[in-house]
Amino acid sequence: MERKVGTVSRGIRCPIIREGDDLVEIAVNSVMDAAKSEGYSLRDRDVIALTESIVARAQGNYASVQDIAEDVKSKLGGETIGVIFPIMSRNRFAICLKGIAMGAKKVVLMLSYPSDEVGNALLTYDQLDEAGINPYTDVLSLEKYRELFGENKHEFTGVDYVQYYADLITEAGAEAEIIFANQATAILDYTDCVLTCDIHTRARSKRLLKKAGAKVVCGMDDILTSSINGSGYNEKYGLLGSNKSTEDKIKLFPRDCQGLVEAIQSRILELTDKHVEVMIYGDGAFKDPQGKIWELADPVVSPAFTSGLIGTPNELKLKYLADNDFKNLSGEELKNAISNSIKQKSSNLVGNMASQGTTPRQLTDLIGSLCDLTSGSGDKGTPIIHIQGYFDNFTD
Repeated sequence: MERKVGTVSRGIRCPIIREGDDLVEIAVNSVMDAAKSEGYSLRDRDVIALTESIVARAQGNYASVQDIAEDVKSKLGGETIGVIFPIMSRNRFAICLKGIAMGAKKVVLMLSYPSDEVGNALLTYDQLDEAGINPYTDVLSLEKYRELFGENKHEFTGVDYVQYYADLITEAGAEAEIIFANQATAILDYTDCVLTCDIHTRARSKRLLKKAGAKVVCGMDDILTSSINGSGYNEKYGLLGSNKSTEDKIKLFPRDCQGLVEAIQSRILELTDKHVEVMIYGDGAFKDPQGKIWELADPVVSPAFTSGLIGTPNELKLKYLADNDFKNLSGEELKNAISNSIKQKSSNLVGNMASQGTTPRQLTDLIGSLCDLTSGSGDKGTPIIHIQGYFDNFTD
């Protein structure tokens, strides 16, 4: 009988993960138990994905605000430091800011506006237009910002991040000065020791600051790249991808994950004779149309994945074929014509008009986004995702 279901994404429940847990055993057993309980079987090219959070937890990849403070002070001098382009997040950045401020005497916090890098808005463009402000050139003091725009609370969290971050800095024992600008080099009018906190534009910010004569330039990816007093660390991403664990502790992005995904793949093959793909996923990459927030606050969607997930989709657009190549066909004749086109398609459809409109993104980014949406970020309790049929097409 012809299969009637394409891609299926299942959230898999597993035990609460603690430091030292064997994630290979837990992931494999959880997927196998779920399949048995729901009455389905694993197939070749299924995808098993683990959220980065449980990987970091099993690794014990944690650090304290004191560890952050010590590294910041060592690398940026401990006096006045510019902290530029942070995202506005209680979970992602606030606790890092606490540690950063503990490692300095004064923090000049430079916020991008009207929104941060991932879309959390301080203001709207309509507000800027009405006030006659050019966000590409104008640098605003806190006083000017308040005079023009008053208090602006985040649409979903209800937090005035300007005041919240200022209070965090002073409570950590440092003097706080807040400015608003979108050119990285604007901070050099205040200090030449700079910590740039942007995620996806960090290389450019560092380059511009160094070219403009900054004395010391670090990114979030340069802090906690090695252990401080026995802390966790991430040699590639530093503080990027970290999350709040407690009021004084962060969980870092996981490190050394490649062996884990390959071990899970091997164990599934051993038990089922099925070749699955395995990946670690963090934030997906998609935009909320209401709040305008990009989800991607991690440095990458997937820090580790098996080789079958390298590349981009190579797909034909069915509606293009139906409306163009086979516009005069219908029913079974149309179905057979499209099926034959898929079976005969080139291994590289770049430039082929019949592939236009297919999503030109990496497989890991697409699948990671699906996983993130499936698992959610709250109390679903499904940090492992099992995807079937993702690589199927109309002919399967």
